[in-house]
Amino acid sequence: MSEQAANPMSDRTPEQTRSWREAIRSCFHPRVISMLFLGFSAGLPLLLIFSSLSIWLREAEVSRSTVTYFSWAALAYSFKFVWAPLVDRLPLPFLTRWLGRRRGWLLLAQVAIVGALLFMAGNDPLHNLALTAIGAVMLGFSSATQDIVIDAYRIEAADNNLQAMMSSSYMAGYRIGMLVAGAGTLKLASAFAGADGGYSYMAWSMAYVCMAGMMGVGILTTLLIPEPKTNQDGSLSGVYNTQDYLRFLGLFVLTAGVFVGNFVLFSSVVAATKSAIDAGPLSGFLLEAVRIVISVVIALLAARLLIGMQLVSRHMVRETYIAPFTDFFTRYGKTALFILALVGSYRIADIVMGAVANVFYSDMGYTKDQIANITKTFGLLMTIAGGFVGGVLAIRFGVLRMLWVGALLAAITNLLFALIAGMAPQSMLLAVVIAADNLSGGVATAAFVAYLSGLTNRAFTAMQYAVFSSLMTLLPKILAGYSGTMVDALGYQTFFIVTAVMGLPVLALVSWIIRLERRQSE
Repeated sequence: MSEQAANPMSDRTPEQTRSWREAIRSCFHPRVISMLFLGFSAGLPLLLIFSSLSIWLREAEVSRSTVTYFSWAALAYSFKFVWAPLVDRLPLPFLTRWLGRRRGWLLLAQVAIVGALLFMAGNDPLHNLALTAIGAVMLGFSSATQDIVIDAYRIEAADNNLQAMMSSSYMAGYRIGMLVAGAGTLKLASAFAGADGGYSYMAWSMAYVCMAGMMGVGILTTLLIPEPKTNQDGSLSGVYNTQDYLRFLGLFVLTAGVFVGNFVLFSSVVAATKSAIDAGPLSGFLLEAVRIVISVVIALLAARLLIGMQLVSRHMVRETYIAPFTDFFTRYGKTALFILALVGSYRIADIVMGAVANVFYSDMGYTKDQIANITKTFGLLMTIAGGFVGGVLAIRFGVLRMLWVGALLAAITNLLFALIAGMAPQSMLLAVVIAADNLSGGVATAAFVAYLSGLTNRAFTAMQYAVFSSLMTLLPKILAGYSGTMVDALGYQTFFIVTAVMGLPVLALVSWIIRLERRQSE
């Protein structure tokens, strides 16, 4: 075994702490401020696929079942690791020479978002539902691509000791962007509709045009910020020409086409099977999972066949898709499995609990106004504040320490929900619990994102971080799907206690990694 594999964290420098003055000054670093605007650009498209679009479709008298299908347009966020290597590897004609690798891709993604929003604004779902769906898919793909580039840029633009504050600023901008796309779009659509109150395509169209204009914040930021000085370590050893890159892009497009084709082809088979066995929610979910797995396997077999036919260089494929994984496991050795376990479970307590939060507030007797004012508006402010507090504390005391503190706070605040579950509705008490929960969530997320950023090799930034960001919500979201069933079986108080207990293995994993870090630095 190599020395690096035996000491998997030996390539990481010991974690440094900073004074309070340095920690607070980092809030005003130019790169930190730029992340606020890029975060706004990243948060803006999300609700234009989800809640805002859903309301538009319902006003256009689109059926509820069809409206929910539109949420699949956001699946691009969950599978963005599939084309993240293209962002790491493929140069863009003219844009790469003009702006650099990261900013070139970022500008392309942002322009694509604007184009998708204008395309959606130009099609009335009442008459052109299929075109609206195409626009939503375009928006999901382009906004997920923007996320890939911004994550890579954030990691490469600053040292590890600034990553916590970079992520805090990004999260604040992201939340503000979501607020503008959610409440802002609804306010604009209502204002443009006037006193009529009925469905107005022009009102929604103008609202989406305004949102496209808001993307100017991100585009201007992209043009003003400097290109990061990446530290490529020679992993892209081959020299490829334009034809090689086009063939590689063709491989990706053909493989994606095979996946989509088979996914659509098997839809009728799955539907018939559901009908034949009178499938319930669980069996229906399993059938859909099998459908996805079969489509993925066929697509991978098609890709292997195309590579065997020498459509693209095997060496290029290895450097693009295989090297990021081998690099990670080479650097961290057996410890990599524990790190991946931490990545996949760190947010389990808050995501599983959060899945039933709104239902809980309603069941406890809180009014819609109380839920909106306390959990949404006030909660948003607390989340942003918690992110900046977490960033400052991570710089002052170190990312790993705050990672442990964040995991502890996530578990403790779930116990607070168990406490109020047996009480009559009280606005002040709910506000205290929401403040504690959202502040601790902001602290935990800032430390966690900074930790993930430190795990990446800057030769494979986009690919590795995209995998981490997809993995970190996979298990928690699967378990969250059963939150309602757990509440029915256990009751709210016991359920919240169980979610707090779910956070204990996370504390153990973080503690073990901290001890390993200390051992390596001695």
